[in-house]
Amino acid sequence: MLDGSQIRTLEDFWRVIGEAINGLGGYFGRNLDAFADCLSGGFGAPDDDDYVVEWRDHQVSRGYLGYPETARQLQIRLSRCHPTNRPAVRADLDAAREERGTTVFDWLIEIFEDRAPGVLRLQ
Repeated sequence: MLDGSQIRTLEDFWRVIGEAINGLGGYFGRNLDAFADCLSGGFGAPDDDDYVVEWRDHQVSRGYLGYPETARQLQIRLSRCHPTNRPAVRADLDAAREERGTTVFDWLIEIFEDRAPGVLRLQ
């Protein structure tokens, strides 16, 4: 179970999902690619494929993981990305600052849906 009231940043999400799946201090990805790999199995998902992630108070998380957090994450990405990727990341950052496009919350939901359909339950 994920407690949405504890998820105010993407870094909070990594901590909360890791502990929910693998216990205190547990790992379940620390970036979007690693998270997607963990959901796909073999890298942190439970051994049996029959598990559910219940995200309680997800609307609280949706608010915190909205455009300001998205802009913050894209600013971090922009500072680290390959120069050839900077125009695309900068465009996404500009959109987030204008409250357009997808948010961090949307990114996470999309990964759940793509990599582990049916696992996520929003409460």
